[in-house]
Amino acid sequence: MKWMRVYIVLVLIMAVGFSRGQQKSLEDVFPVIDKLYKAYAERNHWPGMAYGIVVNGKLVYSGATGFSELKGRGAAGVKTDFRIASMTKSFVSVAILQLRDSGKLRLDDPVSLYIPEIKGQKGPASDAPEITIRNLLTHSAGFPEDNPWGDRHLADSNAQLLALVKNGLSFSNSPGIAYEYSNLGFTLLGYVIQKVTGQPYEKYISEHILLPLGMTQTYWEYSKVPPEQLAHGYRWLNEGWVEQPLLHDGAYGAMGGLITTVEDFSKYVAFQLSAWPSRSDPEDGPLKRSSRREMQQPWMFNNLNANFSFYPGGETCPVSSAYCYGLRWSKDCKGRTMVGHTGGLPGFGSNWMMLTDYGVGVICFSNLTYANAAAINMQILDTLVTLAHLKPRPAAISPILIQRRKELLALLPHWNGAKSSDIFADNFWLDYFEESLRKETIDIFTRAGNITRAGELRPENNMRASFILEGEKANIEIWFSLTPETPGKIQAYKIRLIPH
Repeated sequence: MKWMRVYIVLVLIMAVGFSRGQQKSLEDVFPVIDKLYKAYAERNHWPGMAYGIVVNGKLVYSGATGFSELKGRGAAGVKTDFRIASMTKSFVSVAILQLRDSGKLRLDDPVSLYIPEIKGQKGPASDAPEITIRNLLTHSAGFPEDNPWGDRHLADSNAQLLALVKNGLSFSNSPGIAYEYSNLGFTLLGYVIQKVTGQPYEKYISEHILLPLGMTQTYWEYSKVPPEQLAHGYRWLNEGWVEQPLLHDGAYGAMGGLITTVEDFSKYVAFQLSAWPSRSDPEDGPLKRSSRREMQQPWMFNNLNANFSFYPGGETCPVSSAYCYGLRWSKDCKGRTMVGHTGGLPGFGSNWMMLTDYGVGVICFSNLTYANAAAINMQILDTLVTLAHLKPRPAAISPILIQRRKELLALLPHWNGAKSSDIFADNFWLDYFEESLRKETIDIFTRAGNITRAGELRPENNMRASFILEGEKANIEIWFSLTPETPGKIQAYKIRLIPH
């Protein structure tokens, strides 16, 4: 697997927004992270837990507490195999996108092309459209929410799945108009993978995703896990833990059957994080970076929680959320974009979450039924960013931004010769007026005093940026935006004084 070695090297050397100083700050925060995770597990009666932090393409920190199995008092660890339930869904999505990228299916294909038994079943109204693969990926097929019903069907066979479909499915909505979580939808995607590839979805995903990523301690069937590595699942009932029967693999495993370790899963988190930023490097994994970024986008709006308050300190911070392809997306009042997924089955609860703009991800596995690992992971990410003073990865600076900044600076503050310059777009002198610009700029420069330093560009993207001019009495911020033509020209401009 020569390309795999190249992939590992590439993700290890990528900067993804972390300097060495920030790495040291992160390490200083790890003892706090341990305390938060372990206190949360104890407070919520988790028998065992394992967790990890992924930065710069590798697992930089991990820990565990409690037991993987209570009778033998086996200690939970980062090599313990936990069932991760619905965290499985994004692996199915990766497989579907692989098949799409290779031309073997289209996301807007009707599902009936691959599962004829579903043909004609398209919702509660006659004007409903056919269910598409994209509908299944985004929980918008119109099926009713099926937790915890789906959990109990994990071991069903393909024959039982097809019998269910043939008998007729119920719909809560017409396809394509609303989000409603559907384990059945991802189970059907597993069957689509089999129909397209001629392989059971487990075999295809293992060969085309797990093994290429080096996830050699990840399983579909619990009886194949070395007994000393396997976490047993529990419920907290009547002030005590009650062991839950482990569920065998089957057709519904596509919606939640994977069993893995923090060490193994960290490789998948690194793989997803390495899709950012968009760049011209060689491809570095079993799915194109552009397809990974596509699957991380918010495709189906889910919720706006105006009273969200899971962060340390309990402050209210509204959060909006949407569903991607087998992933959840959210954005909070602090402007942070989080991508990941929860998992819950009888005996297990888990979560993984990435701050894609920061290049950091967290993982948490527990062997308690439906354990709310998402809440603690959000607190952990907030703590990492706050205490380690992490900053989002800066946008790339394009050559044209550097050129236009230099040319604009040469004209300020008097704007002499600006109208005859070719750096401005054809709209500029219709929207801005030379004498007004000159008067405003000279006034601001006068109030700022002698300019002592011109700061670096702060790009918003390849065609829009700002920079600071440091003055003796005050600073000046200048912002400009370029047009879509080649080369881009200045179409919009702002200047303001920033008091010291």
